[in-house]
Amino acid sequence: MADPDSNIPSMSLLDLVLNSLENDKAEDIVTLDLRDRSSVADHMVVASGRSSRQVVSLAEKLAERVREVTGAFSKIEGKANGDWVLVDCGDVIVHLFRPEVREFYQLEKLWQPVAEADE
Repeated sequence: MADPDSNIPSMSLLDLVLNSLENDKAEDIVTLDLRDRSSVADHMVVASGRSSRQVVSLAEKLAERVREVTGAFSKIEGKANGDWVLVDCGDVIVHLFRPEVREFYQLEKLWQPVAEADE
């Protein structure tokens, strides 16, 4: 499913998101395939930044790169605190955390297939 606000397929958008996060030194990047489990997005990406400042910077740079490549504006929530920032890139939803906050919420465990969650 492609983002209706852009002409780029979701895998290309996913690649753009992952490259942006890797280039900006995000840590522990996890990608979850939601295509068969959610109508909201095709993919979820969860990553960590070392500080609130880095988390906010990762989100802002990601949104800027998505806009430059696709022309679509990403919605950003949580920048004020910088503990957990959500970037809605359309078919790719990105959650950026400080490590302690990520450990507390364990968001990716909620979306893992049951077999993986039991391991």
